[in-house]
Amino acid sequence: MQQGDADRGRSIVERPGVGITARVVQRNTLRFVRVRCDQPTLIFVRSGSKILQAGTAEWTITSGQAVALAAGQSLDITNTTTSHGAYEAHWLVWAPDILAAFPVDPSIPALRRAQIVKPDRFFTGAIDRAMEAIGETHRLSADVARHRMTEVLLWLSDTDIRFDAAPPPKLDQKVRLLLNGKLGHDWKAVEIAAELAMSEATLRRHLAAVGTSFGDILVDARMAMAMQLLQSTNQPISHIAYNVGYASASRFSMRFRDRFGFAPTAIRGHKRATARLP
Repeated sequence: MQQGDADRGRSIVERPGVGITARVVQRNTLRFVRVRCDQPTLIFVRSGSKILQAGTAEWTITSGQAVALAAGQSLDITNTTTSHGAYEAHWLVWAPDILAAFPVDPSIPALRRAQIVKPDRFFTGAIDRAMEAIGETHRLSADVARHRMTEVLLWLSDTDIRFDAAPPPKLDQKVRLLLNGKLGHDWKAVEIAAELAMSEATLRRHLAAVGTSFGDILVDARMAMAMQLLQSTNQPISHIAYNVGYASASRFSMRFRDRFGFAPTAIRGHKRATARLP
């Protein structure tokens, strides 16, 4: 695979009421620690391989395989490039209403961590159609798009995979969800506390009780989104830094290195990004 072919069409796309999709391209073999999975997700590895670790459990997903991930967990993720130097994967996230409306088969236990899938060409076609439906907002109606996302759930059900209905989010998850809506904002704890109808002192006390803080959640949410944008778009690093709340690209790079152990440029193989935002 040529580098230009892999980079072409990289994007992260959300369609309200339907879901989110992204095409991830990575130029170096890298390990990301403590990556949050907040929503049920399907990742289809097109090139290279992926290793997931959660405690003592480990899953290896090779090219042509997919992995279903349950929400509400943290994972260590290693994406390994091919001999040609590229890791590529597509992922899908469903809108909550689609998951809630999907019939529950009580004979299939709800997914708790991860399960590997080996999709045939028909299942792979369903994944491709679902991804297309998220992006084709003018050509495909929302009803058709939701139908295509449901089709992938049916294929998963045929392989004994069922996503659980999302439980009510815990306080730290609620904070993260609020932050994710506008990561470029200069957030203060008092603003989030007001959104959650509590005092700033109460917010900080409850977060401390579960071993975290407002500042820790904010930095981690920003770095997680930056990682996705580096993998799934051609935005220059300076633009990504600004979009996640950093006026200084050098300060952003320092934070990113502190969080993941390598520079943002490592994801793109030290290839200088020249694309402009629309």
